[in-house]
Order: sequence, then structure tokens, then C-alpha cells
Amino acid sequence: MRLSQMLFVTLRDDPADAEIPSHKLLVRAGFIRRLGSGLYAYLPLMWRVLEKVKRIVQEEMNRTGAQECLLPQLQPSELWKMSGRWDTYTESEGIMFALRDRLERELGLGPTHEEVITAIAKEMIRSYRQLPVNLYQIQTKFRDEIRPRFGLMRGREFIMKDAYSFHSDEASLKETYGAMDQAYRNIFSRCGLDFRPVDADSGAIGGSGSQEFMVLADAGEDEILYTADGLYSANVEKAVSVPPNPVPSIFTNYEKRETPNCNTIDSLTTYLQCSPTVVVKNILYKVTHDQGWTFFVLVSIRGDQDINDVKLKNEYIKQFLKKNPFQRILNQDLDNYPQIRDTGKNVIKVELVTKADQNQWFAEDKKLPEGYIGPDLSNEYLRPCPRLTKEKIEELTDLDSSLLNEILNADLHEVSRENYDVLSVGMNIEKKLSTFGTIKLPSQSGNHKIAQASSLVSAYKKLQKFQKQYPVSPLIRLADETIIGLENFVTGANEANYHVLGANWDKEFPTPELVVDVRTAKAGDRPVHDPTGELKTARGIEVGHIFQLGTKYSQAMGATFTNEQGKKNLW
Repeated sequence: MRLSQMLFVTLRDDPADAEIPSHKLLVRAGFIRRLGSGLYAYLPLMWRVLEKVKRIVQEEMNRTGAQECLLPQLQPSELWKMSGRWDTYTESEGIMFALRDRLERELGLGPTHEEVITAIAKEMIRSYRQLPVNLYQIQTKFRDEIRPRFGLMRGREFIMKDAYSFHSDEASLKETYGAMDQAYRNIFSRCGLDFRPVDADSGAIGGSGSQEFMVLADAGEDEILYTADGLYSANVEKAVSVPPNPVPSIFTNYEKRETPNCNTIDSLTTYLQCSPTVVVKNILYKVTHDQGWTFFVLVSIRGDQDINDVKLKNEYIKQFLKKNPFQRILNQDLDNYPQIRDTGKNVIKVELVTKADQNQWFAEDKKLPEGYIGPDLSNEYLRPCPRLTKEKIEELTDLDSSLLNEILNADLHEVSRENYDVLSVGMNIEKKLSTFGTIKLPSQSGNHKIAQASSLVSAYKKLQKFQKQYPVSPLIRLADETIIGLENFVTGANEANYHVLGANWDKEFPTPELVVDVRTAKAGDRPVHDPTGELKTARGIEVGHIFQLGTKYSQAMGATFTNEQGKKNLW
């Protein structure tokens, strides 16, 4: 087509909302036009470019044996609730556009398609002979970004290639992961990009073995840490390093000292004339789970270090899954009651405690000593859930007297039989439900069990609703690796305007049980593989991301295949 016949309109001046060169040039050269926040029209010149990029992507994906398809953009909420990601994407990150149709059915505009492709594969892949299989699509995605910016770099509607593979074993998964790694390298090389593969966090997608491909650019929103020898590079959300060694403490005797108006590390170290490396700071976080459960986490870290929120969330989830307080009954069959079995298992949000949180979740007679919290902060600061009388439980649950008596008279390990602990009552409901097993119909006993089970599940939910008004106790305590081994350190005294000096683990404070890495690695830190080296920093734009998801989605959605031995396996 002749240029004179093409819709080709240029601008003399930069658009007012454009911040980076690529955005300015694409608009001025007539490639794109903005319709709204994060919404752009791809004009003929831009579409020619996109079609060329698409051909490169298709050629490299097809070369690996992947098969192209097209999945629906509208997705039923039920699929996302099965995987546990509906609340995460609509409430926590709030990234999914959610809507209801005229029949009040919940739907989401797809930001990604793990649930959809798993549901399809569940119906179609039945045998190991069909595996491995790799499906991909090139399609418009939707994400409700809080602050769309930088033109096409962070939009609310964009075109993405996403691929999903299914395997019979770990070796097959890793083989395809390697093939995708090479395919992505080929794509970016053919596009002439200066890119760098880096270790990355999997985020809400989940899984392990995650790697991002970053284009190095000053306008990049991500920080990359790397070594000059090329042996290590990672997104700062994932990066690990060796922190600077602590300075020897000047405090040799343990004492409690007044430290007026020293509620920050800078003010404290200035007042005491000490290094922040000998300070243990303790920071409270609120963790919101699905279905409204609220926990509080006390994180202890060295005074010169910062907490990495992504690492914190990941480590919290690991520790929570190890000691899930919702799974108090071991070896009990609750598979018939997923509304109880799966309660609160997904983390929605991890955030710093605010003044409003203190008013809502903490005891009225105990004011939280902000800036002076110690690693041994008492659980009594959390607002306790009151014990309930039998009459109050009956009023809350609507259980008939005989069934309620059976629940309350079971072994609750209660000191008092007049006031009952809500969690203990809930545990006994779980125990009772687990004894029913699979209910067979039609039968008189089956009908009776169904009626009892229905009443108990309803009662359980009502008790949960009452319990959710209060935080789950006790505090979960996480200690960063940087505080282990510190001697004669300074930390909060759990009293406003006071700290303790010259403290030691296993003496004034018990040695922390849950030791994790939640610190933010920084440029200038030493790399783990070479303590004589130094981490450098760069900015990057994420242009690709590959994951090893394992059985995360097949397990959540009950997707299996028959293996060579004729047994059902998760793929």
C-alpha cells in the first residue's frame, strides 16, 4: 500500500501524558492512539509490527512442538475458586476485571488462563499416551492496573502469548521448561532485544523454577541485581546475597534504658551512638486470608536491613502450610466438606499494621508500643475472642439440643464447662463430620446423616463468622537470618521510650524458632557464590516469564490421567 493511502497521522509535539521515549515516539509517529487510561488503539503501522512479532513467536513456539489454540476471554468464577485464586485476583491484587451476567453468574475477564486450560485438559487428557502436550495462544488479556503508565508497557488491555504444558513426570516437565527457555531466547534475539534471563518470584501464578526475561532499560519498572562474572542475576523480589558483617556491639552489659523519642532506627542509633547492625528491629504485619481470617506476624530483622514484602509473603505461606492452624485434626477425612477443609488456606494480603488495625484487632487495655516493640511481644496484645456459654452457642448455631450436647460433651480439654472456646467447638464439629464418611443414598440413615451434616456445616460457618471478628492467636514470629548470631544487641523493651541493650539469644530472649530470609538484597552486597564479589544493579522491562507449576492446578482442580500402571496420577 502507498503511504499516501494509509491512515498515517503524525504529531509535532509530545503527548502530555507520555513519560518515556517509546511512548512519545509511538504516539507522535502515528502507531498508537490513547482511548482511555491504559487503553490504546493499534493503528495500521503498529499492527504491521505486531504481525511480524507474532510470526516470530509462532515460528519459535511451533518449532518446539507446541500447538496453537484460542481460549475464551470470559472465565467462570467457579474455576478460579477451585484453584483458590479468585479472591487473590479480585481482592488482594485486584487485578481481574470481575462482572456478573444477567443471571447473576460471576465472571472474570482473563488476566491469565491456567484454570481454563486445566479444566479443558481435565476433560480431554485421560492417558499417559497423550502426554506431554503443550498448548499456546496469542490473545488479548485484561488487567485492572492501579496506575497504567508508560504507554504500552503497563496497560489494562494488551496482547500476550501464553503457553501451558502437561506432563506425566518431573523429567518431562523440565525438558519442556528447557525448550521454552531456548524458544524465548530465540524470539528475543530475533527481535534484536538486549535481554537478560533472571531468577524471579512466581507471584500469584504459583509453582517453582520461575525465570523472567528482562530487557535492560532505564525506564524499566523492575530492579535487577547481577554479578559482573555473569553467574548470577535475579529480580530484586527474589535476589539473595550476603549482607555486610555486623559491627561489634559497644554494649557489654544487659540493661533497660530510656530512649525518648527514638522510635526509628536513625533516631535510636544517633541517640545511642551505635551501629544499626547491632539493632534488632521488630515489625508487625497483618495477614488477611480468604474468607476473612486475620493473622498477625512479628518479623525481626537487623536494623540496617529492609524487609522484602514478596519474600515475606512467600515465607509466611511456607510456614503457614507447615503449621496450618486450620488443619488441627490430623488424619481426619473432610474431603466431603471442602467448605471446611479449604477454609482460609489462601493468603490475600500481607501489609503493615495501621492505626485502624490497632483499634480493630488489638486489646483495648494495651497500647501497642510502636517503635519500641521487642521480639518477645506478648500475644495478649491481640484482642481475645471471648468464650461462649452453651446458650450463646445455641443461639449462634441453631443446632438442636441433642446434637449440640454431643458436640459440647466431647473431649474439648476444657477447664470450664460453662464457657467454651469457639475454636475447640469448631474442632469437635470437624471431628463429627469426619465420622460420616461418604453418605450413601437412598437410605434412612443416609437421609439422617445428610440432615445432621447440613446442620453442622451451617453451625460451623456461623461460628467462623463470629471468630473472624477477632484475630487468630498467637502471633506468628519470623526471624530473618541477619539477627541469628548477634551478640549484645539492642532491641525494643515493649514499652514506649525504652529499649534494652546488651541482649543475647538464649539468655534474655529465646532463640527464634522460625528463621527465614526476608531481607531485601541490595547493590553492593556480596553474591552468595563469590563472597569477594559485589552485586550490581540495573533496571529491566519484563518481556517474558516461564514457570514450573508442578501439580498446583491439577491438584486443586482434580485433574488426573491414567499412568502406565493403570493408576490415576496428577499431571
